[in-house]
Amino acid sequence: MRTLWHKYGWIVKTIFGSGVFALGFALFLQPNDISPGGISGLSLVAVELLGFGSVGTLTILINLPLFILGGLKIGKRFFFGSLLGMLLSSVLIDLLSAIPMPDMEPLIAALYGGVICGFGLGEVFASGTSTGGSDILARLLKYRYRNVPIGRITMTMDAVVVVLTGLVFRDVSKALYTGVTVFLCGKVLDAVVYSFDYSNVALIISSEYEAIAKAIGEQLDRGATFLHGEGSYSNRQTKVVLTAVKKQQIAELKELVIRCDPAAFIILQEAHQVLGDGFSRYSKHSL
Repeated sequence: MRTLWHKYGWIVKTIFGSGVFALGFALFLQPNDISPGGISGLSLVAVELLGFGSVGTLTILINLPLFILGGLKIGKRFFFGSLLGMLLSSVLIDLLSAIPMPDMEPLIAALYGGVICGFGLGEVFASGTSTGGSDILARLLKYRYRNVPIGRITMTMDAVVVVLTGLVFRDVSKALYTGVTVFLCGKVLDAVVYSFDYSNVALIISSEYEAIAKAIGEQLDRGATFLHGEGSYSNRQTKVVLTAVKKQQIAELKELVIRCDPAAFIILQEAHQVLGDGFSRYSKHSL
């Protein structure tokens, strides 16, 4: 099952994420003329400006040239996965928009729509694909600006859609609500893509460093490294244990250290993207 999930799990995540995005857009944002940014938001503005057509259909039409660019630059899996995500989300947006929704406060719609759409897009991006459109451009820009979070890139591009929403609908409040949605969508997207990849690095200062390192290897199945240290007051030479663990192993790490040496000094700090044996592997396609 693990092998099958590793091979085909990205398809399931793309379908799931695209469905969640369409749900948030069709049920919360579109009925209140609030845009989530990107090509879907641009299509919403275009439908209002033209007076005909549907958001899903226009999304597909605008996406075609972008898909050619993305397919050439990023590869077959991204191309076909994004094609699946774009078609599915576009069709579901048109289908779900037929569901009658009760009137709600625009701010509530902006908040819930932003969170739901951001979660859906995060699942799609984490699978290594996209829903097309500006997501393709964001992915391409990520190759150029490696240190910028993907959500921040999408927020920057979506700022243009925020301005257009206010101009086309001639309503400043709609532009402001769109800004709230775009901000939340980008933050939740980053949280989904990056937050599950956080680990912790521990620095342990103790005279029982050998016993602690052995316990970490045997009980946590993690490696440890000795760093050479010297007390500033005592000038005594010692070794500092450096190890990286998953978040769910922090409590067990504290317990085993205290068992070995109740007087041990422990420093814990969050680490993003620990790469190596037992953790994730580096890929040039990583976000």
